[in-house]
This record gives sequence, C-alpha cells and structure tokens, in this order.
Amino acid sequence: MASPCNRGFSSKSSQLLSRLASMAKEIPIITLLTDFGLHDEYVGVMKGVILSINSRVQLVDITHNISRHAVTEAALVIKTSFRYFPEGSIHVIVVDPGVGGKRRIICVKKEGHFFVAPDNGVLSLVMEDGRVDHICAVTNEKYFLKPVSSTFHGRDILAPVTAHLSKGAPMARLGEKVGASDVTRLDIPTPYRSSPRELVGSVISIDHFGNLITNIDEQTLEGLKGEGTWADLVIRLGRSTIQGLSTSYDSVKKGAPICIIGSRNLLEIAVNQQDARTYFKASVGQTIRVKGGP
Repeated sequence: MASPCNRGFSSKSSQLLSRLASMAKEIPIITLLTDFGLHDEYVGVMKGVILSINSRVQLVDITHNISRHAVTEAALVIKTSFRYFPEGSIHVIVVDPGVGGKRRIICVKKEGHFFVAPDNGVLSLVMEDGRVDHICAVTNEKYFLKPVSSTFHGRDILAPVTAHLSKGAPMARLGEKVGASDVTRLDIPTPYRSSPRELVGSVISIDHFGNLITNIDEQTLEGLKGEGTWADLVIRLGRSTIQGLSTSYDSVKKGAPICIIGSRNLLEIAVNQQDARTYFKASVGQTIRVKGGP
C-alpha cells in the first residue's frame, strides 16, 4: 500500500505532467524553409527576430538548402512537408529572388496551417487543389521591423509577422484580403499522354542525393500501367532506358540505375549509392518518357 506521502507525491506528479502536456500543446510551431544555406548568419538572425517577439515558440528547420532562387523546388518541398506538422503550425518560406521589387508578401491559411511567403508562386502547389480558407496581403507595417531592408525581407517582414501570428495576431490585421485567382502561380509542367501507351513528364527537382524527382505521380503511372505490372513499364531519360519500377534502392546492384516511387509519391530516377544527376548528366526540366507494357 502506498503511503499518504507517496500518494500525495504521485498526485502532484500527475498534475505536473498534465500541466506540461497542456503547455506543450499551446506552444506554437514555426517552420522555416529557405535557400539561405547555413554559411551566413541569415537563418540565425531570422530566428532571433522571432524569439525576440515570442520566446515561447518551437522553431523547426525544414531545410535551408533549397537551390538558390529555386522557387519551384521550394514549392514542391513545402507541399510535401506541411501536413506532417500539427494544425496551427506557421510555415515561413523565404526563397525570394524578387526581394525588394514589386512582388508582395502574402499570408495563406489552409487546413488549419498558416503560410507566410513572397507572392512569387512558391505556394502554387500548396494551393493547387483550390481549397484555401483565407489569403491576405501582408502590408501592415505595425508588424514589421524598422527600418525595412530592401534585401532582407525575411528578417524585417516575414520573421516578425510570423512571430506576431504565433502570439495570436489575426490575419485580418495583416492586410487586405486577396482572392485565390490573384495569387501568382508557377507554370509547373504536368505530365501528358503523347500516345495511349506513352506518358511524357519532366524532372522538376534534384535532391541532395542526386535523385531525379519527376512530376509523374503514382496514380498517373497506375493509369498507364493498366492491366500490366510495374515491371512492364519502360522509362527513358535521354538515350538511357530503365526497365520497370523497383520497390527499394537496393533492388539493383551498386552503381546501377533504378526507378522508384519516392516518399513524395512521385517517380524518381536514381542510381544505387551514386548520384543520378552526374550519371545521366541530367538537369531540372529534362524530359522523361514512360511506356506502358504490351
């Protein structure tokens, strides 16, 4: 039998754990996605601005290694990442080759998530299904740092605006409402049928391992496969041909090319334990052709 002292301690311990769990739920999550890299101070300074306004946030780095000015790459990463975070998370995207120019900054709310980003198309894939709760332009200078640098809006606008959102500032106070049709969209190519048995797509991103990420998703490949099998598909990249889809990178010997449905649910062309970009001398935008079986 537990002593009265132990029962009291156990009760207080349970209350403390319950309180800590409740506090954890109340701590806002802010994610950062940039092309800044980690060589310079830019990422750290943005975090400092956010924490100076709201020290009770949890900062998560999605990545800072987006290729320089690669808006399409960033659009793909945020689309395939944001749903792995809890509702209420705020996502800051700073891949902004037009910083200081005429492009505006917007805030988008979708599925309980908030996105603060330049209006340069980086949210194209997040918004592609048309289901968006609210969009506004970020124009209220009350939430900016002063003065605003013409070259570092990540520090002076996006970071402080995000911090104020995390403290409960309503979107309506950030600026005027914007229609979904008025948001800049990227011209991201979509796969198409060149014949009943051939699908034409392209490389839209190349990851850190050199894997070639295409715009062809598994559902589209299922339609091409029809009654055949994954092994019947023939993937052509330039003059190279790969027979069939595999289920893991080690399905082929080291140094051999392979096609696989990756974690983003997109067709990838890889080379087992090597760099497919170098192997195929490939680049973003390169055409991919997939032929169905007999």
